[in-house]
Amino acid sequence: MVKTMIFAHRGASKLAPENTMPAFELARAAGADGIETDVQLTKDQIPVLIHDENLRRTTNGTGFVQDYTYAQLRLLDAGSWFSTKFSGTYIVTLDEFLRWFRDQPMFLNVELKTNVIEYKNIERIVYESLKRYHVLERTTISSFNSDSLLRMKEINPSIETAFLTSTNMRNLPQYARSLDCNALHVKHRLLDKKLVKRCYKENLSLRIYTVNRPAMMKKCFQLGVHGIFTDVPHQAIEYRELSKKRRNK
Repeated sequence: MVKTMIFAHRGASKLAPENTMPAFELARAAGADGIETDVQLTKDQIPVLIHDENLRRTTNGTGFVQDYTYAQLRLLDAGSWFSTKFSGTYIVTLDEFLRWFRDQPMFLNVELKTNVIEYKNIERIVYESLKRYHVLERTTISSFNSDSLLRMKEINPSIETAFLTSTNMRNLPQYARSLDCNALHVKHRLLDKKLVKRCYKENLSLRIYTVNRPAMMKKCFQLGVHGIFTDVPHQAIEYRELSKKRRNK
């Protein structure tokens, strides 16, 4: 039975503001196997870690990430919306995160946020950062945008890529393979035994998002998916241990 890896979705995002250093540090402390984060590009082409194209939900700013330089974004508060305890937390650059991450015994999933705004050269910019910090071998690049994944494979055919979807397309594993992907990342409601079998047949890693409920965690562990993305990595680790003990009884 495959060991299901636990990726902290935007860090330990139920415990700290998503995609910030406190959330990543808590994920590491919890013992998560990996971290999932999202990359957008600033006006001056700096890759930054934030999920939404618009700043409204997770900062005290307004408007779009792409319309700000990083120096301007750095002044925004990206923590107070979550709790006053995190006031003053700021948006981090990919490079700043990687300086911390390179020394952590973890895997990384970088989601390129190119399904709404197709940031020019984002694939090359992100790739160069990952290469600079020597983390390519333990990184998966995922995206809802198939063109983005194809561009990443053109840059380096050996980098691991994953097609990300919440849509139940016909024969998803074959479609992911047609993009030369190594993995398929799907929304939890698409998970069933048939999908798991097809992914194994296509030699694709199957990872499920966003898995926060114990019943869904249990289903993922029982079906032997390769990984889950969760906002509560500390709880997922606990349930994985329980699931393992039950199997070994």
